[in-house]
Amino acid sequence: MTVRFLEKYKEEVVPGLIKQFRYKNVMQVPKLKKIVVNVGVGDSKTDSKFMDSTIAEMELITGQHPLVKKAKKSVAGFKLREGMPVGCMVTLRGQRMWEFLDRLITIVLPRIKDFQGVSRKSFDGRGNYNLGLKEQLIFPEVDYDQISRVRGMNVTFVTSANNDEEALALFQAFGMPFRR
Repeated sequence: MTVRFLEKYKEEVVPGLIKQFRYKNVMQVPKLKKIVVNVGVGDSKTDSKFMDSTIAEMELITGQHPLVKKAKKSVAGFKLREGMPVGCMVTLRGQRMWEFLDRLITIVLPRIKDFQGVSRKSFDGRGNYNLGLKEQLIFPEVDYDQISRVRGMNVTFVTSANNDEEALALFQAFGMPFRR
């Protein structure tokens, strides 16, 4: 089974970027390497059910079991001990990555209330892009009645682009709705 955005990348995005940036070789064209989804769960130090529900929601959203991240140091001000779970993350590659990107651009982002577009300032200088989402309810897989708490998440897109200009052109070719 072929993925729609992978086909779009090969048939439309690559020729468009070669023409725009005058690449001499197809291998110079920037590509999406991976997508990393992070969720912080500070409430799990008082109740482990919060972590379990977050893991279940991440599995629904990404289709992959998340890795539980634990605290590296104890911080008395946050009542945090070393080894306590503080968040979870999923790294998507291959077919799951392309399917997640497709769902994010075509279904999830248009569902955001009063959506003006995503920021152009969230590039890191090396062609990677970070997108912060305020709630997990914008994903159609998540049932409103089943969630224990509204949580935000960070989605990081890692590309092989050399600079932000190339990465911006790559995401615009995919149809990412950037703010004007």
